[in-house]
Order: sequence, then C-alpha cells, then structure tokens
Amino acid sequence: MMKHDDPVENLARLLRRHLGDALAPAQRFSDMFTPDGAMEFPYAPDGFPARLRGRQEIESHARMVSELLSIGEMFDVEALVSQEGTMAMLEFRGEGMVRATGKPYLQRYVSVITLRDGRIALYRDYWNPLVVMAAMGENKP
Repeated sequence: MMKHDDPVENLARLLRRHLGDALAPAQRFSDMFTPDGAMEFPYAPDGFPARLRGRQEIESHARMVSELLSIGEMFDVEALVSQEGTMAMLEFRGEGMVRATGKPYLQRYVSVITLRDGRIALYRDYWNPLVVMAAMGENKP
C-alpha cells in the first residue's frame, strides 16, 4: 500500500473508514460536506481561521494545510458513530512534519461531526495550538 503524506487525503481516508455507510461517497474532502457545511476550530491560534463555511472555503483551507504539513500517519483512532448516523466523534493522533521547517508535528485531535443526508454539516476540530506554533518555530504561547 502506498503511504501518502497529504494530511487532508489521510483525513478523508480515516473518515471513510470509520464513518462507513453514514458518509456518502465523495471524490474530494470538500465534497464530503453539505454545500453549506462548516468547519470550526475552537482552539485556533491568531492567524488561523476559527470557522470555514461552504465547500469553497473548506477546499481552500485544505490546500493550505496540505502545503503547510506533511502527515504520513494517523493512528490510535477511537470512533463513535450514533445509531442514527447523524453524529460522530473521533479521537486520533497525527504524526508528520511542517514542510517549511522540517520540525516534527505530533498532534492529538478530537473531532465532533454532525452529518446530514450522508454529508458533513459541521466538523468541529479540536487540536492543541501550542503544538502547531512550536512546530512552525513560534515561541509565543
């Protein structure tokens, strides 16, 4: 199996694997969302978006993340999907590096996902901003 380092494609594969039939087929990560779908980053540091709305903003952000980070592996996945298939929670770790600095990027994520008609209506992504800043070479808290 080929190992990819694109964090967005790796996340898309993780979602397909763990959400199963609750998630409709999609070609790209942004296509997994409803047209008015949103991503929220409650702990985003200054300079990072706290909310994205719509597939175009999500696609643009995904390209930026793919250029910024190389994440070769996502592991220690715990997934819970509601019986109705309308809510999911994932906890996992990502391991990679920041492309510009070569510094390691080791992050723990908790994602709370609301699904509507087989698409993601809201993806709330919790991660530690201090890990991002350290990997990018920033010293401020």
